[in-house]
Amino acid sequence: MKNKILAASALLSLFVSFTGNAVENAVKNPINKNILPLDAFAMMPVIRSVSVSDNGKKIAIVRATSKSGNYIIEIRDTRNLAKKPVTLGADKMMVSGISWLNNDRIGVSFRQILKDGSRKYWVNQFAITDANGKGKWLMPTKSKKIRGFKVVNMLRDNKNEVLVETDINNNFIPDVIRYNIKTGRSVAVMRGNTKIQGGFIADHDGEIRAASGWNGSDETIDLFARLKGDDNWKVIHKISPKKREKYDFLAFSNENPNEVYVNANMGEDTTGIYLYNIKTAKYSERLFGLKTVDSSGVILNKDGDFQGYSYISKSYKRYFIDENEQALYDSLQTLFKDKNVSIISRSDDDNALVIRTNSSKDSGSFYLLTDKSKLQKIGERLPLLTADKLADVKYISYKARDGRKIRAYLTLPQGEGPHSAIVLPHGGPWARDTVVFDEWSQLLASRGYVVIQPNYRGSEGYGLDHWMAGDKNWGLKMQDDLDDAAMYLVNKDLTTKDKLAMFGWSYGGYAAFAASMREDNIYQCTVAGAGVSDLNSINATLNESKFSRELQRPTIKGISPYAQVEKVNIPILVIHGDIDSRVPISHSRKFVSELKKYNKDYKYVELKDADHFSDTLFYNHKTKFYSTLIDWLDNKCGLKN
Repeated sequence: MKNKILAASALLSLFVSFTGNAVENAVKNPINKNILPLDAFAMMPVIRSVSVSDNGKKIAIVRATSKSGNYIIEIRDTRNLAKKPVTLGADKMMVSGISWLNNDRIGVSFRQILKDGSRKYWVNQFAITDANGKGKWLMPTKSKKIRGFKVVNMLRDNKNEVLVETDINNNFIPDVIRYNIKTGRSVAVMRGNTKIQGGFIADHDGEIRAASGWNGSDETIDLFARLKGDDNWKVIHKISPKKREKYDFLAFSNENPNEVYVNANMGEDTTGIYLYNIKTAKYSERLFGLKTVDSSGVILNKDGDFQGYSYISKSYKRYFIDENEQALYDSLQTLFKDKNVSIISRSDDDNALVIRTNSSKDSGSFYLLTDKSKLQKIGERLPLLTADKLADVKYISYKARDGRKIRAYLTLPQGEGPHSAIVLPHGGPWARDTVVFDEWSQLLASRGYVVIQPNYRGSEGYGLDHWMAGDKNWGLKMQDDLDDAAMYLVNKDLTTKDKLAMFGWSYGGYAAFAASMREDNIYQCTVAGAGVSDLNSINATLNESKFSRELQRPTIKGISPYAQVEKVNIPILVIHGDIDSRVPISHSRKFVSELKKYNKDYKYVELKDADHFSDTLFYNHKTKFYSTLIDWLDNKCGLKN
């Protein structure tokens, strides 16, 4: 695919048309002139996914039909978006994404709730159908031979097959198959084993060349690679809990098929990008890296050609080597000043681009750019959240009590302060907040709360030292960082000492549990959502990757809130989904039982059929959750602004 420069002069004279009026009747309650209604936040996103076909003729849109979602898939003509679309319904499933497998067939990602006796659980599913709406739905995961379905490579030279990571042996070890998207037939390409257990990466030709596995004997994550055309795997690197570091294979080089891009520390505090030569077992010099934040990855085009590097500071950033791609993004940025701009889908000839923008005052807007001259607005994720009612977000830093620099996001409500304040720690904790638009902080700011979201010690993205500083410090120094964030707000006259609260989800819920029992408590109350309460009963821990779970397990030590409920000294609201697969609801139920036993001041809310993750919190969950949250903070905690 040839990259083409998009001239700024052409872009500035774009004809902008607005299409897709999907939010009629989405919210019944009227919008107060001075405040956004809760429904504006609780409604499901109007648009979840947009993707354009390789030939640029068709665009697929996942669009809501009501405030509860009830998603449909629209297939529209890129030359005439106003033309009546092909519409595909999806009963009993929550469509989350869509992709073009070729110019005629689409892949649909969705989540579905299943029952096993009295047990309910959410599962990720994948289906394939014709974009013209006339074909039958192909459900790969309905086959007893296929468990899970993750597309590893699109096989661009083979329009009817894709490479898929799945479990064909029913032994919970992933394999790789070549799957025919027309017939549903599959051929095994590689079978996983006790050494090689997933993390498969294919090169541009679709050959599986890298993988990973947990080595129980050495207690390491082993990363494997092999030469082009060779069957023999080599152990390239081992990651150990005893000597933790970042090391990830990213992609194979098109220039030299025996070189693979790696994101690793290599003796530095922050990660950088290197090329590793499998044949010579040598690394290049550090090709890209920063002193203050980790590198994220490499940017490749559809053909696998190298274009640049990426990293996250305040927000996602790109550093292009490819001058054409840089010119394209520069031109787009002139159209959307003060917004983050991403090309999320593109045709092979770049004559059809799907652009997404967002900012603190833009929940996400989608556009179609055709022929480098015509820009059409497809719609917005949450169109009732108008920019004039949303809050500004600043990226700040403060010093923790031991001198450590903590970076944080500060969401400032409209109006004069001081305001009541919420400390909102992220989950993980092996993660980091990257706040461009955050639904929860904007909801709270719309009610007059100033919100701070610290990337406390233990957060990823800021180098090894900051990441490892959280080890065995749950409820200890990690908790101090959160309290120090609250006092930063006090010292900046953004709030007062009698107007502080904490609210968090997942690890953030743990932090809210821990905050409720601190001596000399600085908070008026806390809100613990889907939180860990018992450090002795974290089975799956808090990491999605089974390999990372093994690395994380030895680091989870500190205060176990369940063992110290008698110390709770402020009101606490506990919220949990009743089919949470990441943090079992028993964590909240046990904690609440102890609260009742010790006659503590609390409220407990269970969300029926809600899992741990944001895409299983639906409109009915969020209306209950958000109304309870605001009522608790405003009235029970006495923080109403």
